[in-house]
Amino acid sequence: MRFVFLGLPGAGKGTQARVLSERLDIPQISTGDTLREAVQEGTPLGIRARIYMDRGEYVPDAVVVEMVDERLREPDATKGFILDGFPRTVPQARALEEALQKAGTPLDAAVQFRITDDIAIRRITGRFTCPVCKRTYHQEWRPPADDRVCDADGTPLEKRDDEDSLTVKRRLAVYRDQSQPLEAFYAERDLLRSVDATAPLADVSDRMFEALGDLL
Repeated sequence: MRFVFLGLPGAGKGTQARVLSERLDIPQISTGDTLREAVQEGTPLGIRARIYMDRGEYVPDAVVVEMVDERLREPDATKGFILDGFPRTVPQARALEEALQKAGTPLDAAVQFRITDDIAIRRITGRFTCPVCKRTYHQEWRPPADDRVCDADGTPLEKRDDEDSLTVKRRLAVYRDQSQPLEAFYAERDLLRSVDATAPLADVSDRMFEALGDLL
């Protein structure tokens, strides 16, 4: 099974990707993580990407697509994968489509997680993460037992610099401009599955499984 997850920042794509990954035993592939690993390991693509990153520029689509394509060829992705955070634009989606068609492994579905801007802002601005185990908490919906300390390993929790309300609003605007057209792109290909993601985590998971029922 091969999936792309779409939705506003804060829609819970990463969380639901982990849920589906565990159920199907296929990797959840985050473009950001793949990019950071390539740079850290000094791969040829990572070296190319670092040139742009060191200049404070976006890594070009061609480099990102090649990096994702390379990651999808690894053994753990032979049974399928979930792309979380990629593609971000229609040109990236077209490049991914072409690469997967050449490999004879087209997408099975693109899952759209729907939330409102207000919910996205509340979710993101109240979020904290453990830098060690990557467990996430929320000051409103999932607070740690001890204030700002991870329940699992006692590490002080961190808040990302880009998770204040003003920055989140900018991120939402960027999504509307660059990424929302992906919904029409995948709908035209009869691949889009829509999930109401405004409910608690377990309920959203149930809705996701229902939306993908014929594929699972």
